[in-house]
Amino acid sequence: MATVDKIRGELIDKIRSIQNKDVLVALDKLISSTTADDEIVELNGEQKEMLEMSEADIRNGRLISQETMDKRNLE
Repeated sequence: MATVDKIRGELIDKIRSIQNKDVLVALDKLISSTTADDEIVELNGEQKEMLEMSEADIRNGRLISQETMDKRNLE
């Protein structure tokens, strides 16, 4: 049987590959409705690293608009 961390990692990989906004919105609603507000989520090292990289991108102005990202995805 798969461990919780393995299942979570596989789900994250699958979610990263989804390009359909409607699917992502539906997943967000599903997850939001099932996650307790007081639940503490433990992040693994890779997840923490990705968040740190994202924060560094924001601090350094390495951003693109949603419109630009949508155009790239269509190409």
